[in-house]
Amino acid sequence: MAFYQSDPNMLIHLKSVIKKLEKEDRPDFNKNIAISWIRYDSLSPTPGSGFGASWNANKLFYPASVVKLIYAIATEIWIRNKLIVESEELFRALSDMLRHSSNDATSYIIDVLTGTTSGPSLRGECWQSWQLQRKLINQWIENLGWEETKKINCCQKTWTEGPYGRDKDFYGEKNNNRNALNTSSIARFFESLMSNQFLTSNSSKRLKKYLYRSLIPLERQANPENQIDGFLGEGLSQSSEIWSKAGWMSQARHDAAWWKEADKYPMLVVIFSKGKELSKDNIFLPSIAKELKNYGQKITSNNI
Repeated sequence: MAFYQSDPNMLIHLKSVIKKLEKEDRPDFNKNIAISWIRYDSLSPTPGSGFGASWNANKLFYPASVVKLIYAIATEIWIRNKLIVESEELFRALSDMLRHSSNDATSYIIDVLTGTTSGPSLRGECWQSWQLQRKLINQWIENLGWEETKKINCCQKTWTEGPYGRDKDFYGEKNNNRNALNTSSIARFFESLMSNQFLTSNSSKRLKKYLYRSLIPLERQANPENQIDGFLGEGLSQSSEIWSKAGWMSQARHDAAWWKEADKYPMLVVIFSKGKELSKDNIFLPSIAKELKNYGQKITSNNI
């Protein structure tokens, strides 16, 4: 059962948007995309209070940098449970991981969370122990008992060029142990953060600050990797507020975003895509945001 109430009308609209974009010279678009779309009827929604629709939401994708959202929440949970010690260096890494999508910062965060480090290949008991430690984040997720997270894998660092040594070994011969997420799992984690489900007030504020994106054109121009242009945020008006984490590589263009239009209720959208052509396509994510935003505005106007 989904963590939100399914809305048949939203599903009809979502299917029409997918069909429209597929006709714009995007072959098999419906097979290479996954979407979780949730709207809320409150300015301060509680967990599970949303209405939504989805497409391929349980299909596993390589998440690229979107996985950093989960690593950030895990870090705050570890701090709360006194498993790690908070420090300026830890918060600097959190900020760089979310604001700038730094892979170096993410590597440090994974080391802190799991008590492991990268390096040359290991053998015997050392190798077995290292692997168990690296699976600590997966164990935490499994203990949440969420239906959306049953088949996901969340135990690898993110890379600019690729893993080496023990990290490469941990991927498996056919990369069968690389990170794998679905949009429904990311949507639930994002909702848990924005609705203050299990983080302290200070922890929530900190991560929200790191995820907040500017929609001001001059500020976006000053930062070519602003995670807005070519992603969902580009489809919003400047009067909106948006918190997001994008993921982009040669075979993927993803985005996860929570936004609020002026005087409107919030909306959560997570989109994964795969394939070389979609990774280069900087139009479809802003287009989807515009279509879903306009639908949400109509619903909000009727409810207020």
